[in-house]
Amino acid sequence: MAGKFDLSQYGIHLADVARNRAPAKMYEDAIQSGDAVIASSGALATNSGEKTGRSPKDKRIVDEPSSTDNIWWGDINIKLPQDSFNENRRRAVEHLNTAAKLYVVDAFAGWDPQRRIKVRVICSRPYHALFMHNMLIRPTAEELRDFGEPEYVIFNAGDCPADPAVEGVSSETSVSLDFAQGEFVILGTQYAGEMKKGVFTIMHYLMPNSGVLSMHCSANQGDAELGSADQAGDVSLFFGLSGTGKTTLSADPRRHLIGDDEHCWSDEGVFNIEGGCYAKCIHLSAKKEPEIYSAVRFGAVLENVVLDEQTRDIDYDDSSLTENTRASYPIEFIDNAKLPCTGGHPQNIILLTCDAFGVLPPVSRLSPEQAMYHFISGYTAKVAGTEMGVTEPQATFSACFGAAFLVWHPTKYAEMLAEKMQQHGSHAWLVNTGWSGGGYGVSERISLKHTRAIIDAIHSGALDKAPTQADPVFGLEIPQECPGVPADILSPRVSWSDGDAYDAAAANLARLFHENFAEYADVASEAIKSAGPRASAKA
Repeated sequence: MAGKFDLSQYGIHLADVARNRAPAKMYEDAIQSGDAVIASSGALATNSGEKTGRSPKDKRIVDEPSSTDNIWWGDINIKLPQDSFNENRRRAVEHLNTAAKLYVVDAFAGWDPQRRIKVRVICSRPYHALFMHNMLIRPTAEELRDFGEPEYVIFNAGDCPADPAVEGVSSETSVSLDFAQGEFVILGTQYAGEMKKGVFTIMHYLMPNSGVLSMHCSANQGDAELGSADQAGDVSLFFGLSGTGKTTLSADPRRHLIGDDEHCWSDEGVFNIEGGCYAKCIHLSAKKEPEIYSAVRFGAVLENVVLDEQTRDIDYDDSSLTENTRASYPIEFIDNAKLPCTGGHPQNIILLTCDAFGVLPPVSRLSPEQAMYHFISGYTAKVAGTEMGVTEPQATFSACFGAAFLVWHPTKYAEMLAEKMQQHGSHAWLVNTGWSGGGYGVSERISLKHTRAIIDAIHSGALDKAPTQADPVFGLEIPQECPGVPADILSPRVSWSDGDAYDAAAANLARLFHENFAEYADVASEAIKSAGPRASAKA
């Protein structure tokens, strides 16, 4: 719908407002305004400007009576006075009133009709509107006609800088959320992922408050038609930080994709929060990730990729703008997506880590207590070249594999996960997609072929029957055989040529785990604390 859509209730009085505009028309608007170009694949390619990733240090939540006692305040959730939020909102609305045209996207978050929320996005860049058209759940014509008032409104005035003179605003970028007013304001950043993760933060607060576990994970489901009969209907969750394989491993041609990033687990089962996928596409190739590669077509949005000026061919290996190149597309662009994006209770919980130190085994079976320990820890490692100043592997810990989006204390999510796993008999696994036989710069990363074989063995039940050996430092139960995977890489110490060097690296990583978990030691049970590394770990 185009023309005069009334936004006066927000103080916006623009004459030209397009609501839920068709993708083809958003293409036209983006090209005519110089906002984007069409890649040779058919995707809309654009640039987010100076900010090519989220700005977590600029995220704020309003400190107000209805939510303040529930929020995990600190470095993740930083308090913002109500008056400051109101000033940010005023500034955003004032700027949106100066736009030549505005876009409204009315859509849903959450595939469960009983638990979904209505979200309205107001923005001035057509690519932002197309992005959220992809990422939210698109209403039918009837649902749009009866949409009514949204529960949350996103004011995206990202091309307008914030005012650092406002109390609680520390730079010209501000991403602020008010749970009481149901509003989210973006200033000073045009990176589209801020909108997506803003919705996730909202769901991360609302869902646990109603007894539903919200999770930063991908999910897929087996099907008798796609695989063997013992795969029929089984759901797997893949938790992991960026670069661990969460999106890649869930896009499995033999299984249905429920979603690649954000899910909830209710009493009825799992449901996706989103209507689309937001895949990292640095080094994307048709050979390694065919499902994602073929999804980058008409209707998809490419953010910060480099194109050939003449042919408009995409150079997925060019990171001159950022390592964080992205593709956004509706989930139905994945051929074997499960629609609606819901599933039963998970049979397997897979915690993914990219251990650049080469210490953790490619796969290990976790006890319930170990699952909670590693879920709260949320470990992976950064490697040289991914960030400025990183010259050697650096351990990174992010609670629940998504601390940046948690609103409640991490233990609330961990306890809910433990309860649901126990109730439904879910199995837990730790899968290392990082290095084997040595650390980064010394050995090679575990091949995607072997990791996929490990995931296949989890789904077939082969790993559950395999003999295991306990790791002496981390206490992990390591399977000693796995179809399609050489036995000599399953036990990490054996794969190293220098056992003493492995012991030193393992002791160092164990120490880092202990230091990180100290933050949660006063609230974690003795059983969970004892599920961590067994070594006192002298580096």
